[in-house]
Amino acid sequence: MRKIVIIFTVVFLLIFPLQAAYILIPMDEAQHNHLKAYGVAYWALQREVEVTWLLNYRGGSFMMKYADAIERECKLRGVNSEVIADGQSTEILSYIAQQDVNMDAVKLQKVPKIAVYSPKNKLPWDDAVTLVLTYAEIPYDVIYDEEVIKGVLPSYDWLHLHHEDFTGQYGKFWGSYRNQPWYIEDVRQQEAAAKQLGYAKVSDLKLGVVLKIREFVAGGGFLFAMCSAPDSYDIALAAQHVDICDVMFDGDPMQPDAQEQLDFENTFAFKNFRISTNPAEYEVSTIDIDSRARMRKVSQNNDFFTLFEFSAKWDWIPTMLTQNHTRIIHGFMGQTTAFRRETVKSSAVILAENKELGEVRYLHGDFGKGTWTFLGGHDPEDYSHYVGDPPTDLNLYPNSPGYRLILNNILFPAAKKQKHKT
Repeated sequence: MRKIVIIFTVVFLLIFPLQAAYILIPMDEAQHNHLKAYGVAYWALQREVEVTWLLNYRGGSFMMKYADAIERECKLRGVNSEVIADGQSTEILSYIAQQDVNMDAVKLQKVPKIAVYSPKNKLPWDDAVTLVLTYAEIPYDVIYDEEVIKGVLPSYDWLHLHHEDFTGQYGKFWGSYRNQPWYIEDVRQQEAAAKQLGYAKVSDLKLGVVLKIREFVAGGGFLFAMCSAPDSYDIALAAQHVDICDVMFDGDPMQPDAQEQLDFENTFAFKNFRISTNPAEYEVSTIDIDSRARMRKVSQNNDFFTLFEFSAKWDWIPTMLTQNHTRIIHGFMGQTTAFRRETVKSSAVILAENKELGEVRYLHGDFGKGTWTFLGGHDPEDYSHYVGDPPTDLNLYPNSPGYRLILNNILFPAAKKQKHKT
């Protein structure tokens, strides 16, 4: 009789695995590979599996209906997962739903189509976003000026801006690198592209790109930018009716009253900044805190910023963007390391800062039907990344909290169009 009961139980569990109905991917310290966990969530969305993002629950964990294929994919990618029963998933959701608990459950249903704005020619630096997308096995398309001008952006949900100088000043590398072959070739290619696309100058082409991106965001697109892209993008918007480029950049002098002609009403995030008029200065404006000029009063070992905590049930968008297994993130430099607080518009939502230094590191805001998110710094795991440095090997940093901020933005569009419960 006992043997019959055992056989019946085994057969029942094989046919009706109801007590193992969900997979939970924890995102707290128990997770062995946080970065690839985002890739598993994206992979599930591609296969029309609804993913629930448990905001503030164990570091922003993911939960989805159990399937052998999902559990197998987690194992293949080295991602920790827990098989839980129906009752356990119900208990988790009930706990999260309590009004005095700062958590929420957001359903991810859409597969975001991702574009990375990046030059086609090889330059002596890499890009953190493309590094982490590749490592997490999340697909993306590379586009640049020609594709943007020809109108491809509406076919994408999410756009990342590579470390571009949208002012047309070639990253202000003229002072140090103007005789380097890579710099000379970059100028040649950009001038040729501007001519081919019908623009008199590279700065005019970059402004055309900036305005196309603004249309993309206004129409409901999601924009993410790091390092020099956020401030140079906003500077281009403010200077769209004035020449701020000196003769070595565009063949004619900059407008003498360029600073006075800037229009801060046109920008996404920044106000009351001053542009750099020195062509040899490795800086485009006073938005940046001038880390390379050694004006920051902080050492590498003591350089940290803090993620703000938001109300998950009411401020669910900034809550998504700040999901992490720690609130304290080690700082990292870039051409634009952080944003001066006094240059940040009051309409922008500050997601992270170093309050003691007056540095804003992470910003978010709305424009039209879409959103933008700006993050300072070049590479979260390479503190002082310089031109020519090798790319970061993310196999060494599978739990990087800084890189998690980038991947939060990748999944954000999957939930944006869902009406939040009240």
